[in-house]
Amino acid sequence: MKNVFERIYETVKKIPEGKVATYGQIAFAAGNEHWARVVGYALHVNPDPANIKCYRVVNRNGRISPAFVFGGENRQRKLLEAEGVFVNKDGIVDLEKYLVDTFILMM
Repeated sequence: MKNVFERIYETVKKIPEGKVATYGQIAFAAGNEHWARVVGYALHVNPDPANIKCYRVVNRNGRISPAFVFGGENRQRKLLEAEGVFVNKDGIVDLEKYLVDTFILMM
């Protein structure tokens, strides 16, 4: 049986390029809607950032992390923008436009 972090990482890998997911979506798709903070912990210790694109995860309001663990505050913005995801001046992604469907994460 897979541990919680492994389930979270597998779920994050399903976020397509040019899309984002929320911590809550990842938690729900990984098996427990109450794991949003656990998702944050798991992403903070991401063992394989090249394949587990944790920069595609934003908070429930679409806000990027002010302290992105892999390169500082502007790194998450740059990585998302490189995929065509617009991040406004306040560090917020338009979830109506860029949010992945939870169903995709559960497949």
